[in-house]
Amino acid sequence: MKKWLLVLLFAIPFSLVRAEPVKLIFDTDMGNDIDDLMALSMIHSLVERGSCELLAVTITKDHPQAAEFVDAVNTFYGNGDIPIGVVRNGKAPEPGKFNLLASATNPDGTLRYPHDLKSGQDAPEAVDLVRSILASQPDASVTLCQVGFFTNFSRLIDSPSDKHSPLTGRELITKKVKLLSIMAGAFQTVHWDSRHLEYNVVIDVPAAQSLARHWPTDIVWSGYEIGVAAAFPHQSIEQDLNYVPHHPLKEGYILYQPPPHDRPTWDPTAVLFAVNPTRGYFVLSPPGSVTVEDNGATWFRPNSQGHGRDRFLVLTPELTQRAREAIVLLSCEPPGRLKVKAAQNIDH
Repeated sequence: MKKWLLVLLFAIPFSLVRAEPVKLIFDTDMGNDIDDLMALSMIHSLVERGSCELLAVTITKDHPQAAEFVDAVNTFYGNGDIPIGVVRNGKAPEPGKFNLLASATNPDGTLRYPHDLKSGQDAPEAVDLVRSILASQPDASVTLCQVGFFTNFSRLIDSPSDKHSPLTGRELITKKVKLLSIMAGAFQTVHWDSRHLEYNVVIDVPAAQSLARHWPTDIVWSGYEIGVAAAFPHQSIEQDLNYVPHHPLKEGYILYQPPPHDRPTWDPTAVLFAVNPTRGYFVLSPPGSVTVEDNGATWFRPNSQGHGRDRFLVLTPELTQRAREAIVLLSCEPPGRLKVKAAQNIDH
């Protein structure tokens, strides 16, 4: 499997490369589930392929080690200078199962995954960082991908004018953001459950309700059912990340829940669409509107006139296989500095 995977990794550069890189801000609750780490690994592969420009990573998990671990992962992929912003007074203050890898050391005491950011307490506040970045970008040029809670982007809507821009948050979003790709909610029946209360919504329902009511640009939702359909094969975690002695995705996966288990790809599906919206990995629902109830349930209502801000992703059996393959390949692709070493490992 390893040889097959690396052959494909080196053979598909043109299928996933865009002429103009997508300007992306990635908002994550890193540490609550391993799919956040899959998604961030994918993004770095897409950055290397020229498909994506990662403007910043913002974090909704309110634990200082989440930002530290994100910086370690960014550094592992050769992108240690990417700005990181953190939530203040947010949700989920527990450390998580794998963010502790940020402080893991080698026998000589050096960091296993080197990084500069020592704590999220040293990182800028997320909304302030996003406002500064949006203000500096061309109009209608930025894609936001939210795979955690709604806290940061809900607060962005309500943010006032500041040193970065005279525009309010809603005005700034309207001017600068072309798409919000969200992993949240549930829109189709999965495992006979048509009313699944999805975690990213339930953890901060008021923020989810506010964003669903007031967000001014197009939103595409990747529901709970999409990630369940395209589960990540555990064999790839066990076999395809051995090109280095320590890989953050492999070690994080094992710490979160040891194989054998195939983890749903909830967050990676939102990233795959955000960066490749026209590549045909998914079918889109008709346009309509999404509302969030007080218990966290999400409802989609199509618009009879064919208009609406919201759509959700749909997977056919054929597209499920294609999306899963892209997610696995991009998540496991070695950074450029390690590609030769990975190929040598396969030959031996």
